Amino acid sequence: MGIDNKKLFNIDWEEYFISIVSVCPWSLAYWTKQKVDVTRWRGESNVQELGDYVARMWIHPNASARRLSDIHHRLNNTRRHEEWLYSHNTLGDYSTPVPVLIQQNLKTLTRARNAIKEKSHGNA
Repeated sequence: MGIDNKKLFNIDWEEYFISIVSVCPWSLAYWTKQKVDVTRWRGESNVQELGDYVARMWIHPNASARRLSDIHHRLNNTRRHEEWLYSHNTLGDYSTPVPVLIQQNLKTLTRARNAIKEKSHGNA
C-alpha cells in the first residue's frame, strides 16, 4: 500500500529536523537556510547534482526499506562525491515520516562530522 499524495505533500519537515537534532545536529540549520531540497524520486537516471544544496531528500513513497537499502548501496558505489543514506518510516526512532533516499555532499558532511568530533573531544 502506497502513501497518498495528501500525506506525501503535507509533511512538516521542520518538525522532523527538530526531532533529529540529537543525531544530526546540522540538519535543522541547513533546512532553515533552505539548503535541503525535498523532491519525489524519479529513478536513478534522473538524479541531479546537488548544486547549492547540501542535501536532497528523494521521497520514494512505495519503496520498502530493503529496496531503499539496495538503491543507496548502488548510488554510494557510483556517485563517490556524495554520501547516500536512506530512511523508512517503519524503521522507528529517527526515521523520516515517509520512505526517502538522502543524497548528501560528501565534503560538507565530512566537515560537519569532523567539527562535531572536535567539539566532543574538546569537552572531554
